[in-house]
Amino acid sequence: MTEKRTQRKEAPRRGASTDPERQPGQAEQVDASAVAADVEAVEHDVDQLVARLEQAEAKRDEYLRDLQRLAADFDNYRKRALRDQEALVARAHERLVKELLPVLDDLERALDAAEVHDEKSVVEGVRLVQQALRAALEKEGLAEIEADGAFDPHVHEALLAQPGEGAEPGSVLQVVQKGYRLGDRVLRPARVVVAE
Repeated sequence: MTEKRTQRKEAPRRGASTDPERQPGQAEQVDASAVAADVEAVEHDVDQLVARLEQAEAKRDEYLRDLQRLAADFDNYRKRALRDQEALVARAHERLVKELLPVLDDLERALDAAEVHDEKSVVEGVRLVQQALRAALEKEGLAEIEADGAFDPHVHEALLAQPGEGAEPGSVLQVVQKGYRLGDRVLRPARVVVAE
């Protein structure tokens, strides 16, 4: 029986040259210079990444400051708009009250006349109060809703439907309570009786 001997090939060491003509020290020099070049390239890449990171952080901080400034500006604007709105409402109330003060004076005069039982003076005083109040409210934009003609469900409220002599069906026969609008908005619809 013959023994077969197997020869094991040794793998070259890392960094060792496979060239049989090279000297062992020469391979180590080449490998060391390649490693140094690789390390230098990696350090350069890391420096670039650090610089880009610093730039991104600086932009982030700038955007954050801008956003905080914008949020503060908006909050100040909201507060100022609220104060302005409250001041506007207060001025509107003041103006309306000034318009109604003469009406209050007329009512006091009518009550004084009623105490002495002068009916003519009471009726005249109440009429003056009504006219003054109507004028003050019309000055603010109040208008009476017309109730003549056909029934309009947008501005009229039908309380009752009844037959009317010579009246077209759907027309307003009688106004039970006047309706008013302020500008384009209906404050109170006119309550009416409608013909069948």
